[in-house]
Amino acid sequence: MSTSIIRRRTRLIAAALVFLAPTLHLMPARAQHVWPGQAWTISTPEAQGLRSAPLVKLDANIRIGIHGNIDRMVVVRNGYIVVDHVYNLDYDSISRGQRTAIGCGIDMCSPEEAADPFNYLHPSTHPYYKGRDVHSLQSVTKSVAATVVGIALTRGAIDSLGTPILQFFEGYDTRDVDPRLHEATLEDLLTMRTGIEWHEQNRPLNETNTTIQLERSPDWVQFTLDQPMDAAPGEKWVYNSGGSHLMSQIVRSATGMLLNEYAEAHLFGPLQIPDYHWKVTPQGLPDTEGGLYLEAAQLAKIGYLYLQRGMWNEHRILSEDFVRRATHKHVENVNAAGWGYGYQWWRLDRDDTIVWAGLGFGGQYLFVLPQHNIVGVINSWNVFGQRFAPVSPAFLTALITATQ
Repeated sequence: MSTSIIRRRTRLIAAALVFLAPTLHLMPARAQHVWPGQAWTISTPEAQGLRSAPLVKLDANIRIGIHGNIDRMVVVRNGYIVVDHVYNLDYDSISRGQRTAIGCGIDMCSPEEAADPFNYLHPSTHPYYKGRDVHSLQSVTKSVAATVVGIALTRGAIDSLGTPILQFFEGYDTRDVDPRLHEATLEDLLTMRTGIEWHEQNRPLNETNTTIQLERSPDWVQFTLDQPMDAAPGEKWVYNSGGSHLMSQIVRSATGMLLNEYAEAHLFGPLQIPDYHWKVTPQGLPDTEGGLYLEAAQLAKIGYLYLQRGMWNEHRILSEDFVRRATHKHVENVNAAGWGYGYQWWRLDRDDTIVWAGLGFGGQYLFVLPQHNIVGVINSWNVFGQRFAPVSPAFLTALITATQ
C-alpha cells in the first residue's frame, strides 16, 4: 500500500472521529487547564461554548473550492479539539505540468530538481514531506524559531535581547559589514528592524527577490550579513527572511546545539510533538525562515503554549515576560491592513479581538485568540498561480463569530 493511500486513510479516520464526536464520550468544558498528550482530547464546539454554524459554513466553502487548495483545518477551544477537518487533495495531479521560478511539478522536473528541498511545486516535498502527515509551515517557522530563542533566553543561555547580534557570529566574515549593524540587537532582529536592506514583499518571486537569492546561495548566514543596510537598527520595519534565518546561528552560538536539537530537547519533547521535519541549508543549519514541517494538530500546541503564557502541564517552557513581549505590537501598521508585529509573531487584531498569528507562504495560519481561549490552524498550498478567495479572513471571521 502506498504511503499516500495510508496517509489519506489516516486522515479520514481522524476526520471521522471528529464527525462522530457527538456519539463519543465528550469531556465538558472545565475551569482548570487541560493538557494534551501526543493527541488532543476531542470535544465539540457546543460542548466548549462555541456556535458551530460559522465553522460548518467555512468547511462547506472549503470543500467546494472557494478557498483553493486547503489541506487541514483544526480548532482548539479550552484545550480540546473541537474541529478537525482533513481535505485530501491530489498534488500529483495539481502539480502536473507546472513550472515557475519557485519549482517544477510532476513530469516537469529532472531527478535533481525533484529532489531539491526548496522546490515548492513538487509533491515529494511540498506541501507534505515525503508522504508523511507533516505539512510545510513556511514562515510560521519564524514564530516557532523565535519561540526557541525565547526558550534559550528563559533558560539563561542568552543573557538579554539587548545583546548585539554580531556577538553570535564568530567565524563569519563581518569585516565589511555596515558599521550600523554592530548596533543591531537581538530584539531588533526579532522585530525585523535590523536595518538590513531586503526586498521580499516588494518583489516578484523570481531572481530579483532577495529571499529567492538567499535560498540559492551556498551560505545563508554569510549572504544575509553581506547585504547592505538602508536604515539604522530599530528605525525601519522590513520583512526579512534572511534576518529570521540568523536565529539558527544565534541559537547554535548561544547553546552549542543546532536549533532543531535544542527545540527537540526543550520544546517538541515537553509538548509531546512526536513527528516533524526541519529542512537544513547547505551549511547544515536548520532553515529558520521557512523550513519546519509539523502536523496541524501538533502546531496547535505551539499556539496553546502561548495561550497558557509559557506553561505546559505545570512546567514552565517560556517565561511569561517573553510571551508578553513576543506577542506585543512592537511595530504598528506594518501593512495596508494595519497589522502589527512582535517577535516574529503578527498581530491581526480585529475590532475588540486580539489575534496573535504565525503566517506562512502558500496559506499557513496559526491563530491564537487569547480572550476566547482559542487556537486555530489552517494548512493550504495555494502556490500554483490560481486565484481564490483568501481563507485567512474567512477563518478569523468564523472563529470570532463562533464565540458570539
